[in-house]
Amino acid sequence: MDRIESEFLFSMEGQLDMPFIPVGQTPEGWRIVANLAGGSFSGPSLKGKIARSGGDWGLTRADGSFKLDVRCCLLPDDGSPIYMHYYGRIVMKNHDLMAVLGDPALAATLKPSDYYFRTAPYFEVATDSPHAWLNDTLAVGVGAISATGITYMVYRVL
Repeated sequence: MDRIESEFLFSMEGQLDMPFIPVGQTPEGWRIVANLAGGSFSGPSLKGKIARSGGDWGLTRADGSFKLDVRCCLLPDDGSPIYMHYYGRIVMKNHDLMAVLGDPALAATLKPSDYYFRTAPYFEVATDSPHAWLNDTLAVGVGAISATGITYMVYRVL
């Protein structure tokens, strides 16, 4: 069987509105909503802004991990919008650290070595867009927590 290869698509920095909206304990877990406040992305073939258009409907699961459910709109410099949605996981190496996610000042003190943060982005693009190739792309993202939100390195799986 072949090894999985990838190519770099873009880096992304998203800002989140604070504080998060706590929905509370649900049958699925502890639910929060984090609204997206904007941001930017840049790579060899894609560059632009992240619209203030979506957010994360996050869930802290019974095992202590955080399940991401994100939707947003990327606005490339060429004006052809890209809808992106992804699921993912944040797993702290020390489960006590999960509590810092809602506090930007404390979250900024975390190092990527303190957690595992991966996503699986999917794209929807108009069929006549110069970025229509994204409709057939499977991607993975490696995330990091910042004081204002999140950062990602996004790779296309070949």
